[in-house]
Amino acid sequence: VQLQASGGGLVQAGGSLRLSCTASGRTFISYDMGWFCQAPGKEREFVAAISRGGGTTVYADSVKGRFTISRDNAKSTVYLQMNSLKPEDTAVYYCAAKASVYNMRDWTQYPNWGQGTLVTVSS
Repeated sequence: VQLQASGGGLVQAGGSLRLSCTASGRTFISYDMGWFCQAPGKEREFVAAISRGGGTTVYADSVKGRFTISRDNAKSTVYLQMNSLKPEDTAVYYCAAKASVYNMRDWTQYPNWGQGTLVTVSS
């Protein structure tokens, strides 16, 4: 599966952005989808993930209550609604897909990655 992420940009603290990630192919529903981020000089971090049917979502503690992950299987797209953004949310955000049923928080379980979209939150 090929993934194309979009929606990043520059926003002031307290603002909102919605990231989108569209997958190619007809098997989108076979994949759990995740969002991860990586800030300069830091390791890749888990942000949020959603199961293939959409019934299960998991979030990093740092984004709970602010970010919402969702998916539209008819459009082969996963979204990350980001509200109440903070300067520490600044990073490149990547969407990823995995067919395995193992740990949705573990980036090493995801073999398929999009190109990343930059989110910059100014103070």
